Amino acid sequence: MRLQSRLGVALWMTLFAVSCIPDAAIAQTSPSNQKQAPSKDKPKQNQSANKASTAKPGSTNKTSKTSKATKPAKTGNANTAKKTKDVRVTVTRPANNATTGSRPSFATAMGLRGQHDDLSLKSSVAMVVNQDTNDVLFEKNTGVSLPIASITKLMGAMVVLDADLPLDESIKINAEDARSYGKSRLATGTSLTRREAMLLSLMSSENRAAYTLGRNYPGGIPAFVAAMNQKARDLGMRNSRFADPSGLSSENVASADDLAKMVSASYQYKAIREYSTWPDLTMVINNRPQTFLNTNRLVRSGDMDIGLQKTGFISAAGKCLVMQANINGSPLLLVFLDSVGTQSRFADAVRVKDWYQQMDPSEIRSLRRLM
Repeated sequence: MRLQSRLGVALWMTLFAVSCIPDAAIAQTSPSNQKQAPSKDKPKQNQSANKASTAKPGSTNKTSKTSKATKPAKTGNANTAKKTKDVRVTVTRPANNATTGSRPSFATAMGLRGQHDDLSLKSSVAMVVNQDTNDVLFEKNTGVSLPIASITKLMGAMVVLDADLPLDESIKINAEDARSYGKSRLATGTSLTRREAMLLSLMSSENRAAYTLGRNYPGGIPAFVAAMNQKARDLGMRNSRFADPSGLSSENVASADDLAKMVSASYQYKAIREYSTWPDLTMVINNRPQTFLNTNRLVRSGDMDIGLQKTGFISAAGKCLVMQANINGSPLLLVFLDSVGTQSRFADAVRVKDWYQQMDPSEIRSLRRLM
């Protein structure tokens, strides 16, 4: 009896211990214990990430804390890793600002980007013209009209100078100018001369400066834009149209042929040659000195003999550049539209310079004549 009693007690203790094991395992993975002792296990982070993905807009702290959960888990479990990749903890919406580059350019949408050419240029559209003879020496996708961004400002400068408006007259940045472009050091109420506004427009591509030049044109913006389009017709720019003074509108379009004509015409204005190639300018605005730089690094570095230039960029146009430059004693008109990166358009200009310098004069052939 005593032996049976002992065996019964031992059997009871064994059964009790076995029945407790699952409960201990469950306790180690229970949510309450996780809060008390956070685990470094990746699947656990995925659970919190799923909760964060349903958070209300504005809960940025939770989202940032769980952003690491998108990395694949190193547990060897393929299903777990796949779920980790599928977790979406943030939502990125397309930006409305045309200068963010969040949307593909028109040239990219048309399949022009990435096409090969003999000079390995990174621009979707390129053109080289001898300014004296109008001979086209190189061309790539020149027959299409595309957005030209701030290259527009060359046309605006010609319109202002053609009207013979006093360059020393003081004009003021008002609320309408400020609405034309959100980011600018030319705050509302800033006074500057028409000359300074043109300089900032051409040199540093200041959009508010360009807009206020148009607003202070006789008849205002509508008359200014009409004058720009009339000037384009006078220059034989048959594939061009202008809709605003700054170039922020994608409706400002031109072909490479038209831009070569516009650059050549702009070069006839001493003020445009001077202001577009001005390296930098310091102005006192609201009692504080502000330094504006030329947007063309080739001007700032002095790598080329540049007689006139203008850069441009909106997402619809890509990175753009037009220049008049003297290479090997020849005045050349250079057009580059929809370049891949910020520096690529300048690198393309250097490639053209190197190509032209290495050519034997007897090897230079005209592809056609710019009409």
